[in-house]
Amino acid sequence: MHPNRIFHEHNPDHLIETARAHSFAIVIGTRNGQSHVAHAPIMLERRGESVIVRFHLANANPAMQAIEETKRALVVFTGPHAYISATWYEQDDQVGTWNYISVEAEGPVIALDHAGTAAQLDDLCGQLEADLAPKPPWTRDQINDQKFDGMLTAITGFEMTATRFEGIRKLNQNKPVEARRRVIAALEDQPGGLEIAREMTKLEP
Repeated sequence: MHPNRIFHEHNPDHLIETARAHSFAIVIGTRNGQSHVAHAPIMLERRGESVIVRFHLANANPAMQAIEETKRALVVFTGPHAYISATWYEQDDQVGTWNYISVEAEGPVIALDHAGTAAQLDDLCGQLEADLAPKPPWTRDQINDQKFDGMLTAITGFEMTATRFEGIRKLNQNKPVEARRRVIAALEDQPGGLEIAREMTKLEP
């Protein structure tokens, strides 16, 4: 986490919105002092006051093995980001920086059995295929049951209860309003800068 608390985000609704919009995330498991990293599509949901993080990993992945052994995981979602040139502030004695949005979820995990993992995959594919409408969605009944079961034995689904769920919205909050507006204008002219510019605009008084 960034040491400057002005950039910290703790609103769970905002965090979930960011994580869902950037749901292909980094999953980290640690054992014996060594961290193991995997990339995976993630689903999040609210269950009462808890935020549940759902994902699956290949059984051969060292990250999966670390998570299964320690029963803990860290998931990092990377949102929009962009380099900020010092000249855009039009102020003296400035340096360049990087604006970004990220979310971290950490907590205990439970491993799902085959039925639970299959149900999780059905939910994941349902969400992803819905995004591709109006094309007809792919569903599990379009694959041979024996082949699917064979593939299922190679992965494990997990559910994590996020006991730590927080994020960073580093959007030049430590700069004067006029300087931020000049940065927004500059970002809008840069390839890939529009998304972070829109997020900065939300801070406008």
